[in-house]
Amino acid sequence: MLFGFPLLSLIIWLPIFFGLAVLATGGDRNAQAARLIAISGSVLGFLVAIPLYLQFDPSASTMQFAEKHVWVERFNIFYHLGVDGISMPLILLNCFTTPLVVMAGWEVIRERVSQYMGAFLIMSGIVNGVFASLDAILFYAFWEASLIPMFLIIGIWGGPNRVYAAIKFFLYTLLGSLLMLVAFIYLYYVSDGSFSILDFHKLPLPIEPQILIFIAFLLAFAVKVPMWPVHTWLPDAHVEAPTGGSVVLAAILLKMGGYGFLRFSLPIVPDASQQLAGLMIVLSLIAVVYIGLVAIMQADMKKLIAYSSVAHMGFVTLGFFLFNAYGIEGAMVQMISHGFISGAMFLCVGVLYDRLHSRQIADYGGVVNSMPVFAAFFMLFAMANAGLPGTSGFVGEFMVIMGAVKVNFWYAFFAATTLIFGAVYTLWMYKRVIFGAVASPAVEGLQDISKREFAVLAILALAVLWMGVYPFPITEVMHATVDELLAHVANSKL
Repeated sequence: MLFGFPLLSLIIWLPIFFGLAVLATGGDRNAQAARLIAISGSVLGFLVAIPLYLQFDPSASTMQFAEKHVWVERFNIFYHLGVDGISMPLILLNCFTTPLVVMAGWEVIRERVSQYMGAFLIMSGIVNGVFASLDAILFYAFWEASLIPMFLIIGIWGGPNRVYAAIKFFLYTLLGSLLMLVAFIYLYYVSDGSFSILDFHKLPLPIEPQILIFIAFLLAFAVKVPMWPVHTWLPDAHVEAPTGGSVVLAAILLKMGGYGFLRFSLPIVPDASQQLAGLMIVLSLIAVVYIGLVAIMQADMKKLIAYSSVAHMGFVTLGFFLFNAYGIEGAMVQMISHGFISGAMFLCVGVLYDRLHSRQIADYGGVVNSMPVFAAFFMLFAMANAGLPGTSGFVGEFMVIMGAVKVNFWYAFFAATTLIFGAVYTLWMYKRVIFGAVASPAVEGLQDISKREFAVLAILALAVLWMGVYPFPITEVMHATVDELLAHVANSKL
């Protein structure tokens, strides 16, 4: 409870309420009021989330801050919320990112400002609902609702091919989710009429239905991550989305797929998860190696970072299916770190695009001469994206590689190639954009970052360095939940 209010409900509905208040400001005549309400709501949402961490008991593996109320009595559907060491860090990441996105679009978005800001706030609350839901139907409702704001953000404020990218994003994620709903309905009947996710964890399912349920979950979560080969919607969505949309898509929405594996696939169908772990590891390693090579070939900075996200999220799914603490905790750390780094990288590209209206690497060169402060920030984030020790990008990858070594040396070997490929595509892009001769008079006339842009990038830089040097505050809260999950999987063998 916070000031007498249920904390998780407050974290979900406060951003949604402020988002609706922003929409109520009307047209662009009240754009400044919309911006002020949006930044107030997003900062307040983050402040409300801080007690979630401070009051969290890291030694407990049970759900904390639980709330449960009847929603649809006839079908035993409840408004049931709770968090553990898996969901709590992701809620914090979401609440941390939203104010930065609002700040990043402060001056850039000049049309339909209230709708733009409102969409991000509403989506923030919905995503918190995804991470906090303990009822399958409530989870599904939030999961599908999260598509709507992002669909609008891409489709309205995106680039020339925004409608195609928005529809592709929507259809890919919607179709996968429908199979997840079918799995939920099956589990409802075999659990004697319960949609409780925690009840699903206790079901002693035979291996055949487990495999079918695993495949249903896989199609929903693999698209969201996205895993190879269902990743093709992501580069299109990133390239066409406005900067804020790319930041939230990479930093938050992709994590919903990773969260789904930990909340549903591993605990509900543990035997199928172990039987099909080899397939998941192979798909993850293809993402790490093949997509890393694809990233090297990109001429568009946004598309390069989008493919980089697919490769880095391959590390996440690899870690989940190693079935050891190093792998799962490393994958969780990688999700948080990727939220910081990918968000920062897309913001850096947005800074350049706002000035020169081009994302093509070939249009730049010598940017350091006119934007030295920006070049320093971009260097830090590029190094973190390449996995430099001392940055958050190294911690999760190192932990997953450690977990892979315990299972199979060759898994670790191929996973470690991301440190090479990541350095190649990230630093080569950085070299061509930032260093060398000044490419054109337009580059020579670029203005360095403003105070607002400096503040956003500085906050992310501190987060990347803090987590790289001292990840313990994040890893500490995961231990008990991850240990409980691994024990549950180990004890469930048929």
